[in-house]
Amino acid sequence: GIHECAYSSKGLKMKILSVVVLVTTLQAVKVSPLIEKVSDHKDFKKLLRTRTNVLVLYTKSATSGDPQLKLLSDVAQAVKGQGTIAWVNCGDSEGRKLCKKVKVDPSSKTAGFEILHYKDGTFHTEYNRPATLKSMVAFLKDPTGAPLWEENPEAKDVVHIETEKVSISFRSTASVKITFPFLVFVWCGNCILFFERNVVLPQVLAGMNVHPAEFDGLKQEFNVKGYPTFCYFEKGKFLHHYENYGATAKDIADWLKNPQPPQPKTPEVPWSESDSAVFHLTDESFDTFLEEHPSALVMFYAPWCGHCKKMKPEYDEAAEILNKDANSPGVLAAVDATIHKSVGERFKISGFPTVKYFEKGEEKYTLPHLRTKDKIFEWLQNPQAPPPPEQSWEEKPSSVSHLGAEDFREALKKKKHALVMFYAPWCPHCKNAIPHFITAAELFKDDRKIAYAAVDCTKGQNHELCKQEGVEGYPTFNYYNYGKFSEKYNGERGEAGFTGFMRSLRGRDQEKVGKRKEEL
Repeated sequence: GIHECAYSSKGLKMKILSVVVLVTTLQAVKVSPLIEKVSDHKDFKKLLRTRTNVLVLYTKSATSGDPQLKLLSDVAQAVKGQGTIAWVNCGDSEGRKLCKKVKVDPSSKTAGFEILHYKDGTFHTEYNRPATLKSMVAFLKDPTGAPLWEENPEAKDVVHIETEKVSISFRSTASVKITFPFLVFVWCGNCILFFERNVVLPQVLAGMNVHPAEFDGLKQEFNVKGYPTFCYFEKGKFLHHYENYGATAKDIADWLKNPQPPQPKTPEVPWSESDSAVFHLTDESFDTFLEEHPSALVMFYAPWCGHCKKMKPEYDEAAEILNKDANSPGVLAAVDATIHKSVGERFKISGFPTVKYFEKGEEKYTLPHLRTKDKIFEWLQNPQAPPPPEQSWEEKPSSVSHLGAEDFREALKKKKHALVMFYAPWCPHCKNAIPHFITAAELFKDDRKIAYAAVDCTKGQNHELCKQEGVEGYPTFNYYNYGKFSEKYNGERGEAGFTGFMRSLRGRDQEKVGKRKEEL
């Protein structure tokens, strides 16, 4: 009897202890319902198959990831509909099996947890950016994108402003003890290069991403029309922009010792008025010049065109020799097609620079490949037709549907799932993505419910269509469901990304069909 009582007492103690542990665990975790708790391997595989953007927290015990679960609960709320947060406890028996199968061991980590990212059904990367709400949300919204500027350790001395309220406080000496804040409004890759080096200054350097529409009022107030825009404040008052000075850390540091208003821009001397050996033609002189020069190359240009500016020195150097030599095989001339419009219209000039060859006053060839002095010399020694232009993507056979403003809506309405690539033929990132997009389209060509489509935004009315579809850069990928825009595709621009995205959609379709059959 005594033995029995002792046993019962021990059992009671064990029960009390387990209740205390359970209560403590529940109190500690407080996991958001948006976080998917997974312990079964089949469920885990299903999760990766049906969700394309998953961040998984692996913990060595039920409580070792408490701070992370608290943070990830907020992250899950912020990325709802765009990404999924999951939690695997490798400490319980089921979770241990799962962790072993996926080869994850959080107990080997000092912190007792590990955070991994899965994309389009497969492992993508270990999450190694800061464990902050802002960084994690930014990562899940664009898992392949660059880290935030403020994540860079070298940017630690830059004040990163989040909201307009904070920036307003900079204008008030009562609310902050900073006398000379120097602000830079930014939203571009090159912007951050200005401040990544540590500059010891009595002033403050601050950065703010004002690209979102919510800051339109601020942009208007400080005349922010491009990025980066630098604004100088003294005693809380905006004085002037930092313009037309050097862009190195030393330039900025030197300027801040004696802040001056923007330097007046030196007006650019028109090419036709510069010391150039090129013959500069007008609407009036064009035909007469060609009658007098039986072999002539004419460059149609625009003063603002970057490619024209790059070509000008080469053209000038070639003209120094060709236009001054009595035995020259041809002469070089140029026309500013933004001023002399009738000549530009006559020869259907639609892009700059356009180089045309005229023989005895008649247009003979358009020569897009003549951009350097050496090529110009070489070609004029033996004038002949240029190589045929490369076939456009549209002209090459593939399983991608090429759509335009006239058939875009009708074509997509017939497809349950359509991934559309909005592109420009000259865009390097587009050129890189095209072969992978074609391969993915080929894989799904027999599925009538699926379409991989492309729109050349530089053609005719397509420019307006692309604008309507929210295209701000190339390439842009949009997913449509029976013609209705559903979401932007921000996945990898390789074959695996494009096919994985579509597979996950078809996987969801099959699951729905399976559920309906079960219900019946």
